[in-house]
Amino acid sequence: MATADLAACEAVHDPRTLQRVRERMVDADTASALAETFKMLGDPTRVRVLNALAQEELCVCDLASLLGSSESAVSHQLRLLRSARLVRTRRSGRLIFYTLDDDHIRQLFALGLEHVTELQR
Repeated sequence: MATADLAACEAVHDPRTLQRVRERMVDADTASALAETFKMLGDPTRVRVLNALAQEELCVCDLASLLGSSESAVSHQLRLLRSARLVRTRRSGRLIFYTLDDDHIRQLFALGLEHVTELQR
């Protein structure tokens, strides 16, 4: 909030409070990276892919079968999720298996799902 905006606001502002918050705020690059992560969750197909991978490590053909989609379409979504570091791969011979990148992603997904299901009750 700019100083001019504060003058128009009728609330009493403690400069120490604002300074504490300012010191803990994320920088623009971090905010952008976090927004990109959440943007990846903005597509229902990617959410379903993450949901499946939160349960088991799967290959593209298994994911395509679960989603009722083509392997090409699933591969495209997986490329996006990999570039956002939400999923990672493991090669076994000619097959590539996908899983969530780490436990942070599993927790993020679980918390989001919990929030949504609470809203639906």
